[in-house]
Amino acid sequence: MGYVGGLQRQQLMMAKTCTDKLWDLAAAAEVQSRESGGGEDVGGGGEAAGERSVFLTGSKAGGKTSILLRCLDRDEPAKPTLALEYTFGRRATGHNTPKDIAHLWELGGGTSLSDLIQIPITAASVRSLSVILVVDLSAPCALWATAETLLQAARAHVERAASRARQVDKSRPAAKRPPPFAPRVLPKDFPDRELISAFPVPLLIIGSKYDLFQELPSDKRKVVCKTLRFVAHYHAASLIFSSIKSESLMSKTKSFFSHLAFNVDAGKTVSCDSSKPLIIPAGSDSFSQIGSPPTTDVDITSLHARNPKDLWKKVYERIFPPENTSEKKEVKDPAKDPQYSEPQIDAMRAQKDQELEEYKKNAAKSWKGLELDT
Repeated sequence: MGYVGGLQRQQLMMAKTCTDKLWDLAAAAEVQSRESGGGEDVGGGGEAAGERSVFLTGSKAGGKTSILLRCLDRDEPAKPTLALEYTFGRRATGHNTPKDIAHLWELGGGTSLSDLIQIPITAASVRSLSVILVVDLSAPCALWATAETLLQAARAHVERAASRARQVDKSRPAAKRPPPFAPRVLPKDFPDRELISAFPVPLLIIGSKYDLFQELPSDKRKVVCKTLRFVAHYHAASLIFSSIKSESLMSKTKSFFSHLAFNVDAGKTVSCDSSKPLIIPAGSDSFSQIGSPPTTDVDITSLHARNPKDLWKKVYERIFPPENTSEKKEVKDPAKDPQYSEPQIDAMRAQKDQELEEYKKNAAKSWKGLELDT
């Protein structure tokens, strides 16, 4: 199967005030793709037949862009994602047939830009939406906080978008009304179905940088593996460990990605051995197989957990204390980022900055003179 990347890759710095502009660009790309072989509209459902949306989020500098490029077979260097990026991929399904289209959104900045999640998750996209969470295995101390923050934010926006979709459906004439929108429903034989809190849309968790993860002590690796297995199963998500330095792991990662983006069979490989890369499709694990939290050197009775999820969190953070630094303080000023340089604009900006500094100095002298006079 061959993938053809989008004709353009839009990298934008966004805030709430520029949402309309961003969607205009996304709509333009969508129209362009339809003109070259898109599908028919599905009765006002928001996206055409054969179109899906995938939202990627996760650890800052966790390798999301590199993984996405490899999954799309794009041979180009990965650049840091400053805010939110949109691109799309297409998959040919046969001669003289419309191509499947995947609308792909990638959120940069880790948890610091979680407010932007509302842009790709809308009433129009939620019907065919999937979410991919990429967690950096080489930074275990930030793993739980990153996963928890981003999954909570994504769930809230998905539920809000789903509610809006239902309202839109009710407002349509009966003849043009699409099938009732319903959240993800698990099979009746899904393990621990009554004990988990399934994510409302398909969810894939990718543990990136497995090559660096292998350098951790074996007991630390086991803690991370068991914890991520619990998190994935609790959300009814698939879980796979990956590394862009391993063709085998990238091939399997691409299969999971293609399943979400193009409804391609993800395969039936399952690996729960913590000494090997984890490959666990949703529904292939269970709490009984995962076992209890790794409580070596930890007294569970002293943790006062409210529920199993809270217990796993407290045990994990005892072993991997969360980092104290705030990612929000680490966000770069885009005006100073060399990848967005504009010589003429930058020169004018430098001139205005210099004028501002001179103004500040003169103002300070004036205030000092007034203080002396008084």
